[in-house]
Amino acid sequence: MKNVLSWVLVLFLTVSLLNNCLSNQVQKDIEQKKSFITKLRQLYASGDTSKWPVPMLDEETKPYFSEIGHLPEIEFPKDNPYSSEKALLGKTLFYDPRLSGSNQIACASCHDPELGWCDNRMVSFGHDRQLGTRNAMSILNSAYATSLFWDGRAASLEEQSQMPIQDQREMSEHIEMAVGKIAKIKGYEILFEKAFGDKKITKEKITKAIATFERTIKSSPSKFDRFIDGETNLFSDDEVMGLHLFRTKAQCVNCHNSGYFSNNRFENIGTSLLGSEQEDLGRYLVTKNSEDVGKFRVPSLREVVRTGPWMHNGIFTSLADVIQIYNKGNPEPYKNRTTVHNGITLTSEKSDMLRLLDLTEEEVLQLEKFLGTLSTKNQRISPPVLPQ
Repeated sequence: MKNVLSWVLVLFLTVSLLNNCLSNQVQKDIEQKKSFITKLRQLYASGDTSKWPVPMLDEETKPYFSEIGHLPEIEFPKDNPYSSEKALLGKTLFYDPRLSGSNQIACASCHDPELGWCDNRMVSFGHDRQLGTRNAMSILNSAYATSLFWDGRAASLEEQSQMPIQDQREMSEHIEMAVGKIAKIKGYEILFEKAFGDKKITKEKITKAIATFERTIKSSPSKFDRFIDGETNLFSDDEVMGLHLFRTKAQCVNCHNSGYFSNNRFENIGTSLLGSEQEDLGRYLVTKNSEDVGKFRVPSLREVVRTGPWMHNGIFTSLADVIQIYNKGNPEPYKNRTTVHNGITLTSEKSDMLRLLDLTEEEVLQLEKFLGTLSTKNQRISPPVLPQ
């Protein structure tokens, strides 16, 4: 009996010792994690990016990398300088459905300020309720884009602003016909005179005015901007870790860098779905360069919470799902890698930057929390009174 009691006592002491060691180790791990986050918090909120941890970058992205941070001041083209009168005219035209063939669809129909300056639909509908083929990109911060549309087919906002007017699925109006309709509206004469110095209404003036207005649509400072400016306690621990993961383990910063949170380049992330009903050749349709098959413009992550659903086809309705796709390296089905277009065999070559990241569920959540800090409150602006 004594031996049994002795063994029970030994076992009890051993278990107690192990539990105590485990408890001490857990506590030590927690303290180390808190210490690490505290250090990161101080570095990132220092206002000095040279103190930030070194980002994890692929070699191919280094020549184009620019550290994340604030949006710079907007630059207006020399041949289309800013004036408040021109911006007001552009805003009025942006809201005017008379630019469309049906007189029912305006630029603002798909780019609603209360919906993040997009429409929160997978794809937009336009003339005769026709569905478009791609998700409507937000015009927020479009002044910083070096090309427009998912495939980059417009090199400037001036060029972009007339394309939806003429697109048969969107506004379905010939640009000259649209100009003619606006020219017949007497109330526009004074607006054009104030903006351009004379009453003559032309296609060039319409596109310049709309582009000027679109350039003024800029995000206000976000939670992220305030945090890196020194509001140290503004971020939660998860948001601090999300920022750090964004620049390191998750490697988001390879493509989503600069104050615009986009490198303004085109990447193939395996979403072109070649050979299916949802096939989209992307940038190739513009350049006819086989290397551009399946490439799309890297969108800005500013206001990302407000501008879903995401991807060129609006296929994702959850940011967590988007993060998980990157986490898994977006394995592209073999059957969706090849297609025949106009007699030419084309192949999708997914970027080498997409690989397994091994992010934990906690890290996915932390990344999503950080992305939330890049968005601001919905804007409410008063629509203009349309001239008669």
